[in-house]
Amino acid sequence: MSATILDGVKIARDIRSEVAAEVKAMAAAGIRPGLAVVLVGHNPASEVYVRGKVKSSEEVGVYSEKHTPPENISTEELLELVIGLNERDDIDGILVQLPLPPQVDSKKILMAVDPAKDVDGFHPVNVGLLSTQREGLVPCTPAGAIEILKRTNIPIAGKEAVVVGRSDIVGKPAAMLLLNGNATVTVCHSKTRNLPAVCRRADILVAAIGRAGMITRDFVKPGATVIDVGMNSVTDHAEFDRLFAGNAKREETFRTKGSTLAGDVHPNVAEVAGAMTPVPGGVGPLTIAMLMANTVRAAKLRRGK
Repeated sequence: MSATILDGVKIARDIRSEVAAEVKAMAAAGIRPGLAVVLVGHNPASEVYVRGKVKSSEEVGVYSEKHTPPENISTEELLELVIGLNERDDIDGILVQLPLPPQVDSKKILMAVDPAKDVDGFHPVNVGLLSTQREGLVPCTPAGAIEILKRTNIPIAGKEAVVVGRSDIVGKPAAMLLLNGNATVTVCHSKTRNLPAVCRRADILVAAIGRAGMITRDFVKPGATVIDVGMNSVTDHAEFDRLFAGNAKREETFRTKGSTLAGDVHPNVAEVAGAMTPVPGGVGPLTIAMLMANTVRAAKLRRGK
């Protein structure tokens, strides 16, 4: 038996075309959703993400602008920029790219974003709306994971779901979304005893721990659906062999680049799972697609549509 691979690239494409159609319909009413991305300093990984976000905005017709304050900006100066964006009516979504430099108080900055424009869904107001099943903005990555389940007709209601990882960005909101979909949810973390046994109870297993290939086949119940949220760069040769030995395509990439991208789920899970998301090409592409969907949603909510 080999798991069905859930194609995040195709699902992301579908969502982007739906968003583009909504943007077109809004344009007919004289409304164009606007997204402002704030990128402090020069973090190469963040620059790649932000380029993707701006490019995606252009493709779906969302207005976007990039603010690039210097690396040495103070918390007060960055607050001023965020408050200015809060006040602009043509900006519906504000995204502050993390991580911020060490001298900046990240919590203070994220708290300053108007919850109605918080397209990352990180503000406590949006966290509260999610936990009480009210209309709000949901973090993009877990929202994308749920879209994969819905659009591949994998039922959530009545299922046993286990989320490995309790971060505010992925683990907790993913658990909340599954709970809102009537799954029975267990959240695991570094202090969970006998983690493989807890994971083996899951019909739906969400891995969001940030450790390459930690979830191996003995964590997975035969036939379970496995959603891999991990994005880990593997540069160590022994680690590469543990995960991808014998995979000619991966070996070629590793030889030329010196690294490869790996999820939190070991490839051998495909031998027992019923369905799983690949890395790359699984949850990753959904993150930016859901950001576009959130920007349109924010524009509609703000304008009472």
